[in-house]
Amino acid sequence: MGELRSIAAPFVVSGPSGVAVRTRLKYLTSDDEKVLRLIGAYLGSLASRDLKARCRDGLEHSGDMWAVRKRELTPASSSRWAGSITKATHDQWALARRCQSAHLHNLEAGIRTVEARLALPVGQKGALGGYRSRREWHAKSRRLRVLQDRLASARADREAGIVHVVRGGKQLARTRHHLDAAQLTESGWRGRWEAERWFCQADGESGKRYGNETIRVSPDGEVSIKLPTPLTHLANAPHGRYVLAGRIVFAHRGGEWADRVAAYRAIAYRIHYDIGRDRWYLTASWQIPPTSTLPIEAALAHGVVGVDMNADHLAAWRLDPHGNPTGNPRRFSYDLTGTAEHRDAQVRHALTRLLHWARTCGVKAIAVEDLDFAAERTREKHGRRKHFRRLISGMPTSKLRARLASMADRTGIAVIAVDPAYTSKWGAQHWQKPLTAKTRKTTRHDVAAVAIGRRAQGHPIRRRTAPPPAHRSDEQGHRTVQARPGIPGREGTRPRIPGPRTRSVPPGRGANAGNQNAQHRPGRSAEHETWQQDSLPLSP
Repeated sequence: MGELRSIAAPFVVSGPSGVAVRTRLKYLTSDDEKVLRLIGAYLGSLASRDLKARCRDGLEHSGDMWAVRKRELTPASSSRWAGSITKATHDQWALARRCQSAHLHNLEAGIRTVEARLALPVGQKGALGGYRSRREWHAKSRRLRVLQDRLASARADREAGIVHVVRGGKQLARTRHHLDAAQLTESGWRGRWEAERWFCQADGESGKRYGNETIRVSPDGEVSIKLPTPLTHLANAPHGRYVLAGRIVFAHRGGEWADRVAAYRAIAYRIHYDIGRDRWYLTASWQIPPTSTLPIEAALAHGVVGVDMNADHLAAWRLDPHGNPTGNPRRFSYDLTGTAEHRDAQVRHALTRLLHWARTCGVKAIAVEDLDFAAERTREKHGRRKHFRRLISGMPTSKLRARLASMADRTGIAVIAVDPAYTSKWGAQHWQKPLTAKTRKTTRHDVAAVAIGRRAQGHPIRRRTAPPPAHRSDEQGHRTVQARPGIPGREGTRPRIPGPRTRSVPPGRGANAGNQNAQHRPGRSAEHETWQQDSLPLSP
């Protein structure tokens, strides 16, 4: 058996640092939509040009180069539009660098896996055994050379500061060559492509009117846009501004947004067009001060809800402060097929139901696994298990954790991340059989939630079991009842009470025959008052 890896300590996940709310732009006139399309297309062309310049600079980029690019964009738009474009360009370039680093790690993990399996005899069994046949061994040896070439090319690009970025998305760009499979016409694809490349977003500035001078939203919902210099002839308001006909209302966190607008605090806005729904949307975002992290001991004072995330549902079980599962397990299902908007809505709905249930249980903490499938996503580790590879790739681990942390912060519930090692295996080994009854079928996912919750509480996953039958007598003492972890001698046996403690002794013949309080009679206790059985349920 291989050596078990060390288990990291649980920690409380920090709360969100920003807020983003979205609403629909309703009651737009044909002139409003025309102006929005012109603004998006024109600023999108400037953003594409600026991104090309930033990629050309590579690692030699400096603050002076940034200032030069911004000065070049200012006459063609405005100083604030130029600042928003250059900032978005830097964010996109930094994201491409992070994706490039993740791609390198993925290639390195795949190469290590292939090299390790090639070094083993053909047909050797094991978790990471040899390949099944000489034919597969030969194919993988050729693939190893392909991966090594890709790694060398990716490393050369990273060292040179070269990134590969597609404004509008690489997937949509490739769809142009597969219109029949995507059920799109060329004109339909062209409309999606242009809409994705539009740019209409502006950062806020504290102290300015309503927190943003470029895209301004008044407290009563009036939206006005500062037009770029070449489009000022389209203005319908003073100072080169265009006011939309419709008014907006933020249903979610509208009070917070209104407070910031009234105080002239910075708010960033983004206007985008959903071509599939033929709707325009406005997204407002702002930073919030980080909330003070609740100590893990205080968060666990009222128990915890352990949550195991799976491909189609969240398995949850409530644990009391001593690590014992109480009540019945709960399952919150979701469907991760379809569009990204549908998947995100499904995740939000499942997390909403989970948080509502946790709040009704009275707990102040939810324990989840600190999942990161960076190494497990490689094709080489699960090459023949295509279904399992798709299963892992489809699990939105980072999005679910970010959503849960943001939504739990609003409800006052702490999120505790634990090491995911062996939770499913040990949970099934120690908890599945004891928690299964005639009226309740317990799955591996349910007991994995128990293991996750116990690990968050600092308890071992292993369950305390009764001793063998030979040691259940009063002579040896029972050890099925456990006190709190801090009580000295909790691992010891119960103290010995003189006299017989079974009903097999005839009345009047024991050492306590004269003690009426020790006899088993109605209204009388069966024990002396010198020691009382600990009433705590099973714990670690």
